[in-house]
Amino acid sequence: MVERAPRDPADWSSLRDLVRSDLEPLVGAIDQDGLYPEAVLRRFGEAGLFAHHVTGEAGGGLWNAIAGMAVVGEACLSTAFAVWCQDACAWYLSNSANTALRDSLLPEVAAGRQLGGTGLSNPMKAYAGIDTVRLTGERVSGGYVVTGVLPWVSNLGDGHVFGAIFSVPGRTGNVMALLRCGQEGVSIAQRSHFCALEGTRTVAVMVKRAFIADEQILADPAEPFLVAITPGFILLQAGMALGLIRGAVAAMREADASHGAINAYLPERPDLFEKALATLEATVAELAATPHRNGPDYMRPLLEARLAAADWSLRAANAAMLHAGARGYLRDATAQRRLREAYFVAIVTPSIKHLRKELSEIEQGRGCMRLWKSIAAAG
Repeated sequence: MVERAPRDPADWSSLRDLVRSDLEPLVGAIDQDGLYPEAVLRRFGEAGLFAHHVTGEAGGGLWNAIAGMAVVGEACLSTAFAVWCQDACAWYLSNSANTALRDSLLPEVAAGRQLGGTGLSNPMKAYAGIDTVRLTGERVSGGYVVTGVLPWVSNLGDGHVFGAIFSVPGRTGNVMALLRCGQEGVSIAQRSHFCALEGTRTVAVMVKRAFIADEQILADPAEPFLVAITPGFILLQAGMALGLIRGAVAAMREADASHGAINAYLPERPDLFEKALATLEATVAELAATPHRNGPDYMRPLLEARLAAADWSLRAANAAMLHAGARGYLRDATAQRRLREAYFVAIVTPSIKHLRKELSEIEQGRGCMRLWKSIAAAG
């Protein structure tokens, strides 16, 4: 059983201390040199950061996970994204009906002793009709033999685990499993370099006739399980946005200390973003209280909140850059880093265009995301 995480917001003081002492000195190297903050992530796990949403608490657990991620995101979005990957992996395990897998690995993931990620970007886009499922499995005795390539999966390394979905020819429903980097047939390689989020250990995953044992299966068929976990999967991403917006506001305030007189002429000032942040936090906290609801009446405001989080991130980071002026254009400036990070909030799955597509489906009365329709097809 995962140890119960504290719910008192005052507990963030210890997390903030850890961010200041262990993370902030590394932010420049994470952003510019692609340093993966593995030791910091493990310390976060020791402090209980990855356990908030998997303790069995109703309501507050998921919001605490989001709020804790936001504390990290105030300083560094790369690390906040790695926190989200770890949280998503724990979320899969905590909701799986595979009790043996859950009981053996969830305590390790929640404590940061086992690091992991999520390979659901490709299948989420596939269910939306934007992509096709890249992994294919063949049923054999005791499991599946799986082959394919996932181009970008984050928070990975030797021995790390990640959730992935593969199709099975001749079957309608897909299968979701937990794969391990380095197991026979599963290899990783860094094939791309990015303008931001370089320190997230984002790699290509090559799966070549890997045997995925039944003991590794999170859900079969995957679709009903995905419907159950998708609200939490999306809501957790709000932690990155909330932290980035708060960090951008801090950068604006810092710029005002020396350039407040001229910054006063800018159309979007810190107060605007602080009010938007308070509203967004309240909305996300309310949605996080019931993360297993999944009808259109719930998913529509959830998707709208995630879209608003991306939009406000872009606006806040842009305003921070304008407040900083020429100093924000320096290579190591906080303002330009926050701007590059904000674009990630807007393009990570589900991206702004993906969210708008799903909201359009609801608006036109076509149901709540194509994924929901796959349940009936999967039988």
